[in-house]
Amino acid sequence: MLQLAVILPTYRERANIAPMVARLDAALQGVAWEAIFVDDNSPDGTADEARRISQTDPRVRVIERIGRRGLASAAIEGMCATAAPIVAVMDADQQHDPVLLPQMLGAVQDGEYDIAYASRFAEGASTEEWGRPDRVKASGLANRIANKVTGVELSDPMSGYFMLRAETLRADAHRLSGVGFKILLDILATVDKPLKVKEFPLNFVARTEGESKLDQTVVFEFLVGLYDKWLGRIIPTRFALFGTVGAMGVAVQLGALWVLLKIVAGERFVYGNWSESATFNTANTLAAIIAMTFNFVLNNELTYSDKRLRGFGPLLRGWAQFALTCSLGLLTNVGSAAVLKTIGFHDVVAVIVGIVLGSVWNFALSSRFVWGKY
Repeated sequence: MLQLAVILPTYRERANIAPMVARLDAALQGVAWEAIFVDDNSPDGTADEARRISQTDPRVRVIERIGRRGLASAAIEGMCATAAPIVAVMDADQQHDPVLLPQMLGAVQDGEYDIAYASRFAEGASTEEWGRPDRVKASGLANRIANKVTGVELSDPMSGYFMLRAETLRADAHRLSGVGFKILLDILATVDKPLKVKEFPLNFVARTEGESKLDQTVVFEFLVGLYDKWLGRIIPTRFALFGTVGAMGVAVQLGALWVLLKIVAGERFVYGNWSESATFNTANTLAAIIAMTFNFVLNNELTYSDKRLRGFGPLLRGWAQFALTCSLGLLTNVGSAAVLKTIGFHDVVAVIVGIVLGSVWNFALSSRFVWGKY
């Protein structure tokens, strides 16, 4: 009878699949287990490598996700896709030592603990082989922030190596945000009843092959995850991100407008004394296009990081689609600003009102037609 499912989110981990399966096999002797690799459509053929191994080892399964990314959401999908009563989540890059799995299984299986997890900062743990003192310091700071915001008191709530009963996960799976990359933190901050947690010291080592799923937006995604647990049910997280980027676009548009008016009109920026309407409208249109491009880049990198467009061709098409879907918003933006200026509103007020009116249309259509599906 199946006892344990090990969920391994992957991206560009082809070289690590076979060694990881071998290490699981050695560590879990006497345990009925399966490994589920949840791959975010890796271009290096990670999913194909897992399928190849599964031809001779039925304990290996693969879920290949198309058009979506993210460690947390991958872990949730994998844990919900197994019939095993107990599920574990760990990295496939061999930084997490599978030798801890039998001990963690024993702690959860006997009912004494709800969650067992491996800590990089528990007594007896080590990060020396990781060779990244900068990341150690950053992780320590993130842990302190996470404990403060969520009320969770663990030495390493940012750990990505943990185990729990599948029924515990499924009971609250619909309430998990799936945002960012730290699913353990998400679970601990979401469940209503306090969970008994057993901590195991982890010797955290450097990865040998493949590419980390944690890119340059890792700090941003951590903050987004905390926001989602704090205010996400009041203001949807993606909408808040889109709005935040839009607010930054306001500064970009106003700055660009100042520069363009100075160049086109040859006059210094003075509130309430800008150029004639024709010059203003032309400059404001160009400034809005600049701000739109700025918003596209940041939304692609941050707001829609799980659907991020990559490569020159996709980015160019995405920008064109973003420009097309935002065209009505752009017209609303510029048109309303022009009308408000004509009837005597302050220039800055006219521009900001135009931006606000256009943003709703921009969010609705770009979410569907640029980073979503038709």
